[in-house]
Amino acid sequence: MATLKDIAQLASVSIATVSRVLNRDQSLSVTEETRHRILTVAEELGYTKHLKTGESHKLKQKIAIIQWVSEQGELEDLYYYQIRLGIENRAQELDYEILRYFNDQPFTLSEEVIGILCIGKFSKAQIASFEEYQKPLVFLDSDTLALGHTCVITDFSNAVKQVLDYFINQGMDRVGILTGLEITTDQEEQIHDKRLEAFISYTQELGIYHEELIFQGEFSAQSGYDLMKHAIQNLGEQLPSAFFAASDSLAIGALRALQEASIHLPERVSLISFNDTSLTKQVFPPLSSITVYTEEMGRTGMDILNREVLHGRKIPSLTMLGTKLTLRESTLH
Repeated sequence: MATLKDIAQLASVSIATVSRVLNRDQSLSVTEETRHRILTVAEELGYTKHLKTGESHKLKQKIAIIQWVSEQGELEDLYYYQIRLGIENRAQELDYEILRYFNDQPFTLSEEVIGILCIGKFSKAQIASFEEYQKPLVFLDSDTLALGHTCVITDFSNAVKQVLDYFINQGMDRVGILTGLEITTDQEEQIHDKRLEAFISYTQELGIYHEELIFQGEFSAQSGYDLMKHAIQNLGEQLPSAFFAASDSLAIGALRALQEASIHLPERVSLISFNDTSLTKQVFPPLSSITVYTEEMGRTGMDILNREVLHGRKIPSLTMLGTKLTLRESTLH
């Protein structure tokens, strides 16, 4: 079990300082950087005795979260909400205060902010504007490594392979995909879906690629409905027995179109979605889905930012989180 001495050695402070920080001694004069270093080391060593003490009323250091969606958009897409929730839960444990900024709220970043977490997709111009604040930056759900910024992303490639391998093992080699195009909020850059790229690459490798089975719209339930309705009308009896939807919202819309056409799941069509938000279990039949560890993505991003704030590390890194295929009643198994 970790001791105060262990924490003091790793944090390069005295045992007395560690004790007073962990006991939230408000009379202690210590920099916020030192206080957070001690809290971080205690966390990493699994030291928890201090968590039983009361909350401190001392002013906390501030971390900014910049969402690429609007506040209403976040409510409609639980994926981004869950990433933010992971950040905020971890920030609370590390004793930071959070400032939230949504894309529909013009803002000027507070000078008190010591680090920034950006959730979603941003153009080069937007990233350049964040760089002007000269604060540590970490991006979530966007690969910004080539732009010199640390990021946390999901392993799209292996996730898509899991879906296709599952369908093929079930004897389904005609697989359709529903996906979407996105654009940054400043309308400067179009974002191509990495899941579609992986789908095309792997189906070509397997020799089961069919261009007519690719349906692209927006990442919304209405688009999923429209795309599946188009597929049903245009493919008729050639409608594939398996579909992969690149988001839960697309899958939910597609499910409605299939049910309106009296096409039964999973007997006629198997459907697998992506993200596995709580919505996948609230529809009928419940949707099989690629489970993405969104809250863990947020927690990981917060941990990385915390280390950069404390240690001033400038080398950008990419952290990729795995996924798993969660099977429910929308697929044969």
